[in-house]
Amino acid sequence: MSLPPFESVVAEHGATVLRVCRAVLRPVDAEDAWSETFLAALRAYPRLRPDSNVRGWLITIAHRKAIDSYRSRQRAPLPVAELPHEPVAPDVHQLPDPDLEAAVRALPDKQRRVVAYRYLADLSYADIAELVGGTETAARRSAADGIATLRQTYVLEDLE
Repeated sequence: MSLPPFESVVAEHGATVLRVCRAVLRPVDAEDAWSETFLAALRAYPRLRPDSNVRGWLITIAHRKAIDSYRSRQRAPLPVAELPHEPVAPDVHQLPDPDLEAAVRALPDKQRRVVAYRYLADLSYADIAELVGGTETAARRSAADGIATLRQTYVLEDLE
């Protein structure tokens, strides 16, 4: 048994997929999700097994496209009447204390990177080991050595 032509799949299931998209999204977004659903389905259709539930497969794709649409809408900027004259947040490119920044910069390269990844980016030691090379144990050791050095050169309050 072979798959029917894709055009007949669109004709048979297009209205159902559009109803599902309209039920979960705004009307404008629903039509875009419908189009994206059938574009994705067209690409994957040759690999679909002949005994597959085509309607369920299409609804699954539509569901994922609806989630994508919702997420992209959440990330979109919102228009405002006036732009603020002052920055909303302090400068995020600097550490809050210049003395702390100088103390961190004085650390050896690997310790500085490990301390930054662990305490500023909150990465796990396993992730840090992948980034800087080496083992998780070595990353822990570098972080401990870096913090020990910082404790000697700068008074830390709540770094850990």
